[in-house]
Amino acid sequence: MSLSAVHGTLSSLKTFQADIGTGMDIVTDVAMDLAETQNEAMNPAIAEMEAMILECAKLDREINYFVDVVQQVTAEVSTQQPEAMFSLSAKVKEQFTGRIARLSDAELHNHQKVVAFKDSLKNSGNQADKESEENIEELDEDIAVTQSQVNFTCPLTQVEMVNPVKNKKCNHYYDEGAIVGLIKTKHSQKKKCRCPVVGCGNSDVKEADLVPDQMLRRRIQSQKRKSSRT
Repeated sequence: MSLSAVHGTLSSLKTFQADIGTGMDIVTDVAMDLAETQNEAMNPAIAEMEAMILECAKLDREINYFVDVVQQVTAEVSTQQPEAMFSLSAKVKEQFTGRIARLSDAELHNHQKVVAFKDSLKNSGNQADKESEENIEELDEDIAVTQSQVNFTCPLTQVEMVNPVKNKKCNHYYDEGAIVGLIKTKHSQKKKCRCPVVGCGNSDVKEADLVPDQMLRRRIQSQKRKSSRT
């Protein structure tokens, strides 16, 4: 197998990984819909969806480790004799298996999208209790008040967010694509990424600090639907 073929396979894996993330967002949306019904008969279904989210988180984690191992091994092989390529697969399998064996499923509960799933369900239940006699789409009228005056505009792009994430350190919100892109750009320049919100003292924003906010995303979508009807 050539190195170009390896890189092509890794690219496909990363695309698949992005699809996993999208699927997790969809599962979270459906679980939130069920939670908002406040129907106890839906609890088993929600529990199944949580198990599904955890399985996706496990697969996402394994892909991350596999890609990391492949990149390390291919970097080593590229500096050796051509025949070293023949042992590439065995080396990857050995290192990947070793890493996976040391992992704990308990760590999956710290996965960003698992945390977002649980937070979203909690928020959905709270909102349903508060507005039990109103349609859920009415909730976005006081969006900024209930989330520390969050608005729909990303501080980086200055346009409405599509996939909002919350920085758990400074509590500011950004569009996921914009902030992740900025973090990677800064890291490629060997620099730290400062929070783009004016006046914020957070000088080291990391991807691990970002948590998807499904509730805010649904509110943004709800407002779009209302705007299209007016």
